[in-house]
Amino acid sequence: MKRAPPVNRPHPARPVVQPSAEHAELALREAAVLMAPLALWLLRHGVAFPAFADALKPVFVEAARQELAGSATDPTQSALSLLSGVHRKDVRDITAARHAAPAPARPSLAAQVFTRWLADRRLRAADGTPRALARAGGAPSFESLCRELSQDVHPRAILDELLRLGLVALDGENVVATAASFVPSPRLAETSALFAANAADHIAAAVSNLTLDAPKFLEQSVYADGLTAPSVAVLHAAARKAWAAAFDAVVGGARERLDQDKDSDADKQRMRFGVYFFSEPMQATASKQPGKPDRASSSRSGKRRTRTHP
Repeated sequence: MKRAPPVNRPHPARPVVQPSAEHAELALREAAVLMAPLALWLLRHGVAFPAFADALKPVFVEAARQELAGSATDPTQSALSLLSGVHRKDVRDITAARHAAPAPARPSLAAQVFTRWLADRRLRAADGTPRALARAGGAPSFESLCRELSQDVHPRAILDELLRLGLVALDGENVVATAASFVPSPRLAETSALFAANAADHIAAAVSNLTLDAPKFLEQSVYADGLTAPSVAVLHAAARKAWAAAFDAVVGGARERLDQDKDSDADKQRMRFGVYFFSEPMQATASKQPGKPDRASSSRSGKRRTRTHP
């Protein structure tokens, strides 16, 4: 289901950052760090860069629309194109489809091949199950199936991806389907939507704090390195315990305020309070931050750091 971008304030606040080449370079550099886990999530779900780039166009246009809403500039197609960098023709198409049902996400080539295999009657046995396909040769074969959908990607690369995903197996010179569909389970869809909502609000709070002259949202963390796995497990347990106490306090307060506000005519707002805990080997952290000091080597010298991030 399509979700509207989070709105931080009921009324526009004055930006504290003015666009410049230096600010753009800073934002792009840190956005790459921010995008690294998201790119991994997308790839694990079969979303390659071209599909994500297409999906970002309406996101940038809508962000530009919200930005212009707090200024004296009318959100014309030209203004939206200029601010977002999206071509004016695309802005026109996006604006026309703004209130239409969202277009389905474009699946990866591997997903298209597997779905065609499951759906094509020529490739199904009498009982409806997908037939085993010869790896190479004329139709029906796995190679011919791949060639029907793309002449640009070698069938071997598609086979390797389906093998990696556990959707097919090799039986001699045949390819055998081992899954019934490429569709995520309802539970996965639910948890993915919750992840997106939680992460979007977390980032929205940080973006507001960084860019608007307005009261600051709570957005802090504690960081420590030089720890062993048992120590991380102890701290993880401590974090869960702290969350349980915070959960009880905030949920209790929210219920009281809901009862108090239910008959109010004032404009209503929403809120979200969350917490997270993450750990990984320090070598992985260093490899994800090229150009930064090797924290793994500095920790081996006996240095330990614990700090909060405002």
